[in-house]
Amino acid sequence: MDNNTLINRDLSVLWHPCTQMKDHEWLPLIPIKRGYGVWLEDFEGHRYLDAISSWWVNLFGHTNPRITGRINEQLNTLEHVILAGFSHEPAIALAEQLVDITPSGLSRCFFADNGSSAVEVAMKMSFHYWRNRGKKDKSRFVTLANSYHGETLGALAIGDVALYKETYQPLLMEVITAPSPDCYLREDGESCAEVAQRAIEEMENILAAQADSICAVIVEPLVQCAGAMRMYDPLYLKLLRQACDHYGVHLIADEIAVGFGRTGSLFACEQADISPDFMCLSKGLTSGYLPLSATLTRDEIYQAFYDEYENLTAFLHSHSFTGNPLGCSAALATLDIFRTDDVIGANRKLARKMARCTESLKDHPHVAEVRQTGMILAIELVQDKTRRTPYPWQERRGLRVYQHGLENGVLLRPLGNVVYFMPPYVISEEEIELMARVAIEGIEKATRG
Repeated sequence: MDNNTLINRDLSVLWHPCTQMKDHEWLPLIPIKRGYGVWLEDFEGHRYLDAISSWWVNLFGHTNPRITGRINEQLNTLEHVILAGFSHEPAIALAEQLVDITPSGLSRCFFADNGSSAVEVAMKMSFHYWRNRGKKDKSRFVTLANSYHGETLGALAIGDVALYKETYQPLLMEVITAPSPDCYLREDGESCAEVAQRAIEEMENILAAQADSICAVIVEPLVQCAGAMRMYDPLYLKLLRQACDHYGVHLIADEIAVGFGRTGSLFACEQADISPDFMCLSKGLTSGYLPLSATLTRDEIYQAFYDEYENLTAFLHSHSFTGNPLGCSAALATLDIFRTDDVIGANRKLARKMARCTESLKDHPHVAEVRQTGMILAIELVQDKTRRTPYPWQERRGLRVYQHGLENGVLLRPLGNVVYFMPPYVISEEEIELMARVAIEGIEKATRG
């Protein structure tokens, strides 16, 4: 088997995600034969350092023996069973552990298949909670500018990245969009905390005027990942929790991309010392092995649905593979690694290494900002550094960095003109040096002329 054979077979039948397929007339697909650690290898022996954790999901490396071993054990026992009216030990154990490690007060766990589904579950639970409590006017959601929460229609509606949302706007419900606390938008001399303070004032104005019609506010804690890895101060989360409590509105924390150690703590909400009403988890939950998500919520919300059947208050939401035993086993193996290894401590050391390796870019004439939150580092490319004028999107400067990366053995998939690192936690310092060197070379090439 060789790359070209697989490419031809692929292009005759597959439609790839988030891709203009015509690009592959000149931009070759890369068929992957195997993965190990931070590396992916194609059918011709070329290796690629997975600097983006295969879309932010892989925490502990490809073919991690501790995770594959746990899945293999489960595979020989029970591959799947309906979770309505039945149960199994992996789902119970995983729910117990998630309740134990997430912020206090989150005591009930609802499983689904992916991040978008977890968000939809939280939205429906919030809306349905208020309905069961007799507050049927509470039916709207507040989201932040530049946010992203998934691509099913409900999750897409409460996002604000035009690239994904604009085409489908006629299909989507209306939401209320509040200013983002994005620190990139700071004025001269303004701190990230001051940006947060300014943004929360606008949020409070919205809640003060419309709380009677609002179910919940949803945020990505600390990092708006698909929104070009924009970052903000934890103070915003603390003040938002207070505002939601004051106005009687739920707070949904979408930790799908930022949970499980990405931001320097196990969950991003910890850095603001808050507990949301709903927490959505996926991606790293299974270390990228199998599709699984969890929506955690409070017992008060659970009790609003606990009733006699004839009152029709039950939460009738389901997925065929809810609580899949194989996915739960992968997640349990993932949590075992967090429990037995000092993952967060090791990540802090790796994060410092990433910062050192990209320090030279801070003075680059076409880099507006190098920003970092834990194991997420982003480099914003601009046409004019002083004015922060972006490159025209049609020039696809980030794509040039992507191409250079592949030519030199590193998988970098920029978000527009934002080059970022979000590698598996098993990356070595030497591999970080390679990742950064290739990215810097790519940036030099992409911003030339």
